[in-house]
Amino acid sequence: MKFTITRRGALLGAGSLAAISALPIGTIAGSHSTHEVQMLNKDPDNPKNKMLFAPHILTINAGDTVTFIPSDKGHNSESVKGMIPDGAEKWKGKINKEISVTLDVAGFYGFQCKPHVNMGMIGLIVVEGDGKLANLEDAKSVKHRGKAKKAWAKIWEEADAAGLTV
Repeated sequence: MKFTITRRGALLGAGSLAAISALPIGTIAGSHSTHEVQMLNKDPDNPKNKMLFAPHILTINAGDTVTFIPSDKGHNSESVKGMIPDGAEKWKGKINKEISVTLDVAGFYGFQCKPHVNMGMIGLIVVEGDGKLANLEDAKSVKHRGKAKKAWAKIWEEADAAGLTV
């Protein structure tokens, strides 16, 4: 079998090598994922469920990014006070605006839609990694009002059943 390198093939190969060489170290081997969370007025699968994040529980790896998408108008995403790990950055998105957050610290992150939190529009992100359980009890002990109180009880029950809190 005869192998011939064409001029075009050599140029493409050199260009690809240059592009890969320009990437920061770890970009290829240790790349991180981006996850999407929809902000919705009602559940497309069950219209009785209103004002929700989909998914409402998300498990990711440290360094991953979560993008909150305002699929319906009138929503935002913000972290819940007392429900993020020590050293993690809080966030507060604007109404009707997409927001992306990169979560580098392992642990439990509560989030909510400010205008609809009392209607139970809340969610939980579990960031896997060393020290994941460090803020679990603090996050679980935060007091909530309105329908958010019941919604959080349900989320913690689901997280426990899925083995996310062990």
